[in-house]
Amino acid sequence: MELEFLSWAFAVALMQIVFIDLVLAGDNAIVIGMSARNLPKSQQRQAVLWGTVGAVVIRAVATLLVVHLLEIPWLLLVGGFLLLFIAYKLLVQEDGHDSIKPGGTLWQAIRTIVIADAAMGLDNVIAVAGAAHGNDLLVILGLLISIPIVVWGSTLFIKLINKFPWIVYIGSGVLAYTAAKMITHEPEIKPYFERSTFFSLSFIAVMIVVVVLAGLLTNLLKRNKQAAISSRDSA
Repeated sequence: MELEFLSWAFAVALMQIVFIDLVLAGDNAIVIGMSARNLPKSQQRQAVLWGTVGAVVIRAVATLLVVHLLEIPWLLLVGGFLLLFIAYKLLVQEDGHDSIKPGGTLWQAIRTIVIADAAMGLDNVIAVAGAAHGNDLLVILGLLISIPIVVWGSTLFIKLINKFPWIVYIGSGVLAYTAAKMITHEPEIKPYFERSTFFSLSFIAVMIVVVVLAGLLTNLLKRNKQAAISSRDSA
């Protein structure tokens, strides 16, 4: 789907990409903080800056590649369902950063940030590629807007998420919306959705509700299980 530059649809897609980058920036902040924490204060800022630059370059190239790979038949559908799973995992993710070792030198810290971000950046790459609708300019603009926010504001965003947990559910809903739109725009099945606007919108709404409810129920079951274990241990 071609989006005209500076059109309303272009602006909405750009805001969607920036929001996705922010929602998925938590891992970036954790990686950056853990990788640079053992460096002298004078080098921490350099590690954050150059580590982030390296990570963003790799992510930009990967995203642009995925944008065009999604033009291959059925890959848009596969990517959509994968992004639905990512949206669900965003709500129920476990802390998986124990294996990230702090760098002892500036170069080690930068290398750790770049490698760890590349390994964990699949969700961001797929989400942004789906929201970009094949538009390379959207990918670049979204990253350029998001970089300073991620570098200097991601820790603040984490604090906001900790204070207002519902922000994560909004983020998951945005990812689910993006995923559902990817599925409805898969060329092999797009004609079925184009026959009825009601069917297309209903499908998107159902996907959002299913993902958010699945996350809520999973978190509720986990809390009940943890409460049962705690009460049994204290007995």
